[in-house]
Amino acid sequence: MKVDVLLGLQWGDEGKGKVVDVLTPHYDIIGRFQGGPNAGHTLEFDGQKHVLHTIPSGIFHDDTLNVVGNGVVIDPIIFNREIDGLLKHEVSINDKLLISRKAHLILPTHRLLDAASEQAKGKKKIGSTLKGIGPTYMDKTGRNGLRVGDIESEDFDKKYNALREKHLQILSGFDFEYDLEPMEKEWMDAIERFRSYPLVDSEHFINNNLQAGKKILAEGAQGTLLDIDFGSYPFVTSSNTITAGACTGLGIAPGKIGEVYGIFKAYCTRVGSGPFPTELHDEEGEAIRKAGHEFGATTGRPRRCGWLDLPALKYAIMINGVTQLIMTKADVLSEFDEIKVCTAYKYRGEVIDYLPYDVLAEDLEPIFESRAGWKKDLTKLGSIEEIPAELDDYITYLESELKTPITIVSVGPDRTQTLTRTVASV
Repeated sequence: MKVDVLLGLQWGDEGKGKVVDVLTPHYDIIGRFQGGPNAGHTLEFDGQKHVLHTIPSGIFHDDTLNVVGNGVVIDPIIFNREIDGLLKHEVSINDKLLISRKAHLILPTHRLLDAASEQAKGKKKIGSTLKGIGPTYMDKTGRNGLRVGDIESEDFDKKYNALREKHLQILSGFDFEYDLEPMEKEWMDAIERFRSYPLVDSEHFINNNLQAGKKILAEGAQGTLLDIDFGSYPFVTSSNTITAGACTGLGIAPGKIGEVYGIFKAYCTRVGSGPFPTELHDEEGEAIRKAGHEFGATTGRPRRCGWLDLPALKYAIMINGVTQLIMTKADVLSEFDEIKVCTAYKYRGEVIDYLPYDVLAEDLEPIFESRAGWKKDLTKLGSIEEIPAELDDYITYLESELKTPITIVSVGPDRTQTLTRTVASV
């Protein structure tokens, strides 16, 4: 058996949570492999909307185990709130949710460092969610982070205080006001509850189940273009959001990776600062934002919107080894007579069809190709055979350009608004 991987191919917000929920009945275990509460995976079904930040999106299915892997960073306060939200909707947690001992903990002082650093950047801020993600990963790579397994240790308080004092010393160099005491009390109370959750050595758990023939899906957060190594640096997240991150974030050998599902929107969006070559600053961009309800699930910030970027998408497919594509939000473009797709860039006097090293917005001018819109409400379609010819042509065109089959098309936020395609190899 091999582990399948599902991840985003753009700047996040592609609809990963919904698709994981749709695919979960085919799997025994869903494992989150990186990121933290900066993620916002939205799921809708039975008239209810759920937003998950750390917990894997398979949690709503009774027969599936969910693992928070070692590559994830966890804020126990936010985690407990997620649990409470699930319990409110009578979602069973017992025996369905496991947490890796090697996952790192986000401290209150991590959040303060995040806010102080972002404030100090001024106009050069990267658009952090201010959840303490970056400072936590910095401590992880700096080899002095606090891990979930440390809460079982007799010297947990000693380890916590040592890291806290280090952070306070760093904060003293910022012109930044804060009140740590109430934050710390809430965090310590959350840790007490956190001790009741089942902890596992997740790398052994994943590999033992793989050997036993269990089907496992690795769930990514954020998107490929936010990857710390291959994204639009420095406007990126602090972890590896790509397929390779599933190996390090769950303890899977590279040869054990199976299908790689790459999710992309029929257009592009981005939250926060950073380059966005196809961004629209006009009424078309506003129309996409309004029709797609493009506001961050974690931050609530309006998302920047633009047309689909094929060079960036080809790059993401290459980096991840994508075997199947999943297109979401096709329904959002139903109101457009004409749809544009970026096929190349003008860059420093040349026409190129790939992402260059320095992807600054002012250096890249997108070259667009126009396609006919479908002008039909897709949200009530029951099968892929019912889609309008113009959408079918759009999908076929993308498959030809991307050399990868599109096997699922999402036409609405609900789990039922998902159309499956059977396609020949491209």
